[in-house]
Parts: sequence; structure tokens; C-alpha cells
Amino acid sequence: MAAKQPLIISDRNQMRKWSRMMRSQGKTVGFVPTMGFLHEGHLSLVREAHRHTDVVVVSIYVNPGQFSPTEDLSVYPSDFDGDVRKLMAVPGSVDVVFHPHNLYEYEGTNKKKSTSMINNVVVLSCIEQKGMGHETWVRVENLEQGLCGKSRPIFFRGVATVVTKLFNIVDPDVAVFGKKDYQQWRIIQRMVRDLDFPIEVVGSAIIRDSDGLAMSSRNVRLSPKEREQALSINKSLLGAKSAAANGQIDCNKLKNFVIQAITEAGGRIDYAEIVDQESLEVVESIEAPVVFCVAAWFGKVRLIDNTEINL
Repeated sequence: MAAKQPLIISDRNQMRKWSRMMRSQGKTVGFVPTMGFLHEGHLSLVREAHRHTDVVVVSIYVNPGQFSPTEDLSVYPSDFDGDVRKLMAVPGSVDVVFHPHNLYEYEGTNKKKSTSMINNVVVLSCIEQKGMGHETWVRVENLEQGLCGKSRPIFFRGVATVVTKLFNIVDPDVAVFGKKDYQQWRIIQRMVRDLDFPIEVVGSAIIRDSDGLAMSSRNVRLSPKEREQALSINKSLLGAKSAAANGQIDCNKLKNFVIQAITEAGGRIDYAEIVDQESLEVVESIEAPVVFCVAAWFGKVRLIDNTEINL
């Protein structure tokens, strides 16, 4: 049986019309937002969406609103044709690939550049640097501050804003996000709750390569040596989880163990934090469900990973 060819939609009005037509037929719409260069982790989200809904939309859009001018937007990998082939190989394929050109282009755009203040610091996204006239941002104020938010102050503002835009365009019943981006998943859940989006947000488990490295589009930029070094993240997290199961609930001791392991392997720690699974607040000892989140640099590549600890 030939694989189903998805409908490719680039126009936001056409996308919205398609979703409304599906709903008028009594069908539920699942949605998986991506930035492309798909790997097995993304495809697992598509399979999860199929378990919840009748039809599935995948967006492929590299969001400039979450990158600062000094970050890696220009080198973000892409392979649209390859992505479509991978989606077609998933059982059931997908019904629509939403591939907009630019979600921040508007008629009569004011080209005057704007600036934003976050924590009393002037920050810019690639959108603001180009003076595209976009000045409405969605912020989940507390959840965005720690973890990745410390070193990437505009990132989650950009994520929450583009996901809001995509939700308004695709109008899904269910949206699936990967738990590898744990903070992002929790932020979207909280945003949906607070803004009364009629959408169920599903978190899907981390997908790993056979060597244990969490799948990421950035992995292709690791040298063979850096990739080998990066295995220290998951190995040390598993060690910390095992230690916690055996009674070590002092978070400082667990963090020091992971930091030492990654550093000795050649990585540079951005953060290693043990936080409450819901509030993402740092905890000193494990008394309730937590997640151990790590971000580390190997060469010029920043990787994130985590493990949930439920004692």
C-alpha cells in the first residue's frame, strides 16, 4: 500500500479552513509543532498524536522569535523534502504539513525596530532586530525564568508566542510535545491552562539513540569525539536517579555527582538543577516528584536532557 501523501499548506487562512472543515465532519485534530530536520524523536510524537485524534497536522517552521541575533538560527539544519518522506513512512502518515514562510510578516508592517526589556535588561529576538513590527508577546512569567531561561532570556517568550499563533491557526484538539524539552512542555501546559485554550497538551517520553544520547536536531553538529563525551549526560543522570532510589535525596550531592561526571568527560555545564515537576522550583531534597534537568556544551553544541525521579 502506497504511503499517504500529506497536504502541504503554507497559507494560515487555508490551514485554519482545513481544520474547521475536519471538525465540521466530526473529526478531532492532532498537532505536532516542529522546527523540521525531523528525527525519530519527532516521529514518536506523530505516532502519539495518532493515538489521540482522527487527523494529524505537523508544522515545520523555524521560529525566529525564539532566537537572539547571536544564536544559531542561521545554521539551524533543514531538509524539508526529507522531512516529508519521513512523515510519510510513519504508519498513517500525517494529513497536513503546515509549512508557512514567515508567521511574522503582516501587510503594512512598521519597519521601525523595537526593543524589549526582560528582568531590566534589553533583549532582542531576530524578529525585533529585523524591525518586522511584531510587538505582542506571550509570557509564562515564573516557569520561564529558571533552567534554560537563565541563559536564553527571550527563548520561552518566543516559544509561547509562536505556539499561541500556531494554536490559533491550526486549531487542534490535542497537541503533543516531547518531554526532552521539559521546561517547554510545562510552559505550554501552563499557558494553555491560564489562557483557556480548549486543547489537551500531551507530553511524550524522551527518545534516545541506542547509545543513550537524547535525540536532537543539533546532534549532527557533534564531532565523533564530542558525541562520545556527550554520553556522560544520560549516564550521570541515570546514576543520580539510581542513587535517589537507594536513599540519596540530598540534591546538592546528586548535582555535584552529575556536574563532575560531565565536566570530567569534557563538557561545560550551563546548568544542572533538580526541580519540582510542576512548579519547576529548585528543591534541596527529594520529597516529592522531581525532574533532574541538565544543559551542557560539548564543543559549540548545547545539549539538554533530563530524567524524572518519582520516589
